[in-house]
Amino acid sequence: MTKARTYSRYSIEATILLGKQIKLGRKQRKWTEHELADRAGISRATLQKIEKGNLTCAIGLVFEVAMLAGVKLFDTEKASLAMHLDMTSDKIALLPKAIRKRRKVVDDDF
Repeated sequence: MTKARTYSRYSIEATILLGKQIKLGRKQRKWTEHELADRAGISRATLQKIEKGNLTCAIGLVFEVAMLAGVKLFDTEKASLAMHLDMTSDKIALLPKAIRKRRKVVDDDF
């Protein structure tokens, strides 16, 4: 039996907000759930989960549906998004490749 995953209130509210924005974008485009699901290559049931803010949906699916519905996640300009991606990659490159907790030194000197 798997343990139920718990999420922070912030994560729950953020996914619900994103789901509502996707639903709003879909309705503004006058698309049915079936039409948007077909465009995204997913089932209508999966789209309904995304629009309800279900946290178990794959992030790639959620981002693709958001893009199709016209929800701005980051910068809409490809150049700006690429620039932010490069800057973040540069920052990550400056950090250590692995992070290890320091071992507690045992004082066994009697």
